[in-house]
Amino acid sequence: QVQLVESGGGLVQPGGSLRLSCAAAGSIISIYVKGWYRQAPGKQRELVVDCTRGNSTNYADAVKGRFTISREHAKNTVYLQMNSLKPEDTAVYYCNADLKRYPFTNYVNYWGQGTEVTVSS
Repeated sequence: QVQLVESGGGLVQPGGSLRLSCAAAGSIISIYVKGWYRQAPGKQRELVVDCTRGNSTNYADAVKGRFTISREHAKNTVYLQMNSLKPEDTAVYYCNADLKRYPFTNYVNYWGQGTEVTVSS
């Protein structure tokens, strides 16, 4: 079964760091990560990192300079390194990607199940 699986969330103190992972599982030929999103309690889902604009990566102002996305192509995995975390970063984080599944030639959009991040002392 093809799916996106996020992991790495947890409870961290303000100023701490976490690294989230988004891995494509199943018979995947290629992955095109479109972005990371988050949804805080009682709020709408918001875009944190936008990877859809060619070769550039655009970060939301709220996380710029603190969050960094990286990729490990051999593992079909994308990471979100989050540093200097703040209580307002508390949310469920989701990755969104287009996956090309074997033996098909088209891409299909997938969302992960989300991983919860809580920043609190």
